[in-house]
Amino acid sequence: MESEQLYHRGYCRNSYNSIASASSDEELLDGAGAVMDFHTTEDDNLLDGDAASPGSNYVMSNGGGAPSSTTHLLDFLEEPIPGVGTYDDFHTIDWVREKCKDRERHRKINSKKKDSAWEFTKSLYDAWSGWLVVTLTGLASGALAGLIDIAADWMNDLKEGVCLSAMWLNREQCCWTSNETTFAERDKCPQWKNWAELILGQAEGPGSYIMNYFMYTYWALSFATLAVCLVKVFAPYACGSGIPEIKTILSGFIIRGYLGKWTLLIKTVTLVLAVASGLSLGKEGPLVHVACCCGNIFSYLFPKYSKNEAKKREVLSAASAAGVSVAFGAPIGGVLFSLEEVSYYFPLKTLWRSFFAALVAAFVLRSINPFGNSRLVLFYVEYHTPWYLFELIPFILLGVFGGLWGAFFIRANIAWCRRRKSTRFGKYPVLEVILVTAVTAVFAFPNPYTRQNTSELIKELFTDCGPLESSQLCQYRSQMNGSKAFNDNPNRPAGPGVYAAIWQLCLALVFKIIMTIFTFGLKVPSGLFIPSMAIGAIAGRIVGIAVEQLAYYHHDWFLFKEWCEVGADCITPGLYAMVGAAACLGGVTRMTVSLVVIVFELTGGLEYIVPLMAAVMTSKWVGDAFGRQGIYEAHIRLNGYPFLDAKEEFTHVTLASDVMRPRRSDPPLAVLTQDDLTVEELQSTINETSYNGFPVIVSKESQRLVGFALRRDITIAIENARRKQEGIMLNSRVYFTQHAPTLPADSPRPLKLRSILDMSPFTVTDHTPMEIVVDIFRKLGLRQCLVTHNGNVLGIITKKNILEHLEELKQNTEPLTASWYYHKKRYPASHGSNGRPRSRVHHVQLIGSFQDGRGGDDSEEEVHLLDGSNR
Repeated sequence: MESEQLYHRGYCRNSYNSIASASSDEELLDGAGAVMDFHTTEDDNLLDGDAASPGSNYVMSNGGGAPSSTTHLLDFLEEPIPGVGTYDDFHTIDWVREKCKDRERHRKINSKKKDSAWEFTKSLYDAWSGWLVVTLTGLASGALAGLIDIAADWMNDLKEGVCLSAMWLNREQCCWTSNETTFAERDKCPQWKNWAELILGQAEGPGSYIMNYFMYTYWALSFATLAVCLVKVFAPYACGSGIPEIKTILSGFIIRGYLGKWTLLIKTVTLVLAVASGLSLGKEGPLVHVACCCGNIFSYLFPKYSKNEAKKREVLSAASAAGVSVAFGAPIGGVLFSLEEVSYYFPLKTLWRSFFAALVAAFVLRSINPFGNSRLVLFYVEYHTPWYLFELIPFILLGVFGGLWGAFFIRANIAWCRRRKSTRFGKYPVLEVILVTAVTAVFAFPNPYTRQNTSELIKELFTDCGPLESSQLCQYRSQMNGSKAFNDNPNRPAGPGVYAAIWQLCLALVFKIIMTIFTFGLKVPSGLFIPSMAIGAIAGRIVGIAVEQLAYYHHDWFLFKEWCEVGADCITPGLYAMVGAAACLGGVTRMTVSLVVIVFELTGGLEYIVPLMAAVMTSKWVGDAFGRQGIYEAHIRLNGYPFLDAKEEFTHVTLASDVMRPRRSDPPLAVLTQDDLTVEELQSTINETSYNGFPVIVSKESQRLVGFALRRDITIAIENARRKQEGIMLNSRVYFTQHAPTLPADSPRPLKLRSILDMSPFTVTDHTPMEIVVDIFRKLGLRQCLVTHNGNVLGIITKKNILEHLEELKQNTEPLTASWYYHKKRYPASHGSNGRPRSRVHHVQLIGSFQDGRGGDDSEEEVHLLDGSNR
């Protein structure tokens, strides 16, 4: 499967062994295969001044040195090496490096804008390019959303019949011009023919029912099969919701092609087919993916964003806001969704541009008017009755149901997706889609609430009963003649139609719960917002009718006596459906603020924000009691994407030395020296290892850190030097210093790679608590962090190492003992408690010093501290 292939090709490629326990820091140092002598040597003088130490064969000037805050991240050449600074597929970007590149570009533009009118125009273009790209993204997102809505409605009605006068019209549009459609017979429309009338010539009877049943299943299977085949052949990345991958990409991960033009085209087409097939899915989540594809494509028109991955992600954050804006008709909710749910880096200017993109997208969709109701969504409703204090009890109960449903769905869906990945069944995605579609169509057709489009179902459940409603849910008995009638009293005894509708809704609830679990994760575009809202709306409507009838028959109870007088306006069942929809969606996604804003923008009911907040917070609390991960975070973890969730708390007490590599069972730490390597030795190091970067040190004797060089940059720089510079040979000296070392006259031309050296890599000491390290990785978006002691390199921590460590800690419910971490001054095992290095001879481990008695009191204290005992 595609996500599994991505997992093995990228994040888990060349994976280390599982984290092995080590009894001391000494073993970590010995595992590196080199003795780290912390005594000051003459090599240290090379770091402290420009002149070389006496007796040195090199003439150096600022060849290394500890990084300072004023040091630039990159020492740019006048002509930068092409390709340096770019990233391979399935790798993580360096946020700090990208931001530094953008600042350098901005300074360069500002310094030249006063030179000429052309330079001033270029500076204006650069300043306005951000607004231009989000404007284009909003226009494209709104247009595509309108096209998808219109096409999905037409193809959904195609399963039941066709308009003879104009085949491109759906049923509602076909009947607009009918003169025979009246209030009493609103379903009568001669222009619209179902398939039984067209094929058999009869509209009633068992034969027509079977024919309509068969055609409904046939069209559903045809749409679903075509969708999965298009995805499999042309764009495997077009499947699923896309939000887990969007979150991972916005966190800095590179997935080439996921936001490309082919993915956009296939996702747009197959989304229409998947929605029309009747599967238990929605188009709202995939619309975020579609909008991000538009943002990614338009960003390549502007060098400011095409050449900087961090800046490109600002456009993608704005695009995700536009996607939610057109999906729900909620521009403000879209901005909050981007901020709360998907964005990793969200500066203030991105907030403004996200708001503008959502505004433009909503304006375009409103201009298209795909639903013909002058609204942005199909199920826009307005309530005219207030809610009362006692109703908070059923609202909170709906929140509890939403939290329980969310926890159950996440566990069940993840278990099924994991089984799909680990069994042969996952190797046949087309067959799986056909089977799920067949089961869905066969069981959905007999029930009118599962046969209709899910958005139309939500609209019917949200809508309050009135004289213009013909739904079974509104078949109340009149108190005067007992017939089907409507009066001014909102609380009426339920008629037979209402009770029949409740039973059908109960069956629909069970059907939706089961099928949504098996549908989300299929190899077709599949959103989760609408199915979750439908489940909550069904449960909420049932609860609302129950409370309404309870208030009618027991209006003298103390709960209803003060508010629900006989004949008074009291209970609104549609409001309960809206609250239930918000609760279930919140239980699945664990959204809070953005969800409440989206729902009240959907309904226009600002006065109902308190019930919505109560239900959403209750669903989140109940869901968090079973696990803090939402469905998108759970799928990120299932697919193995390198994503550090900011919502997770790091409660264990471990140190950087516990997580860093190399460990005892790992190969030695691969390092480069600053001026005594040859091209052949450097290429050998690159070919024999699979690491993405290498620490650069002064020499193998001192291990003092100079900087960090990326594998990709080294490879590109060597290839570029061989093409453009003469005299570069295998025995050419490679140096990362400012000035070339003094070489014999017959030596080949040396190769300077200082321009690709990161002179200020992020470093932590070996005693830095991991909670601080994890915070640094989350907030700065680091790819790796070097671990040092007194400036000497001990190891390296990557995002992958942190994820492995977090996974290991989740499996061990007991936190590591912390009795010695914060009560004693800490030193590595190679040092005594006084901070002085212990004597070391030929890789003698710490345990050897205990056995032969050289450890003395210091050794005994060290053993006492490591054991974590308190005396």
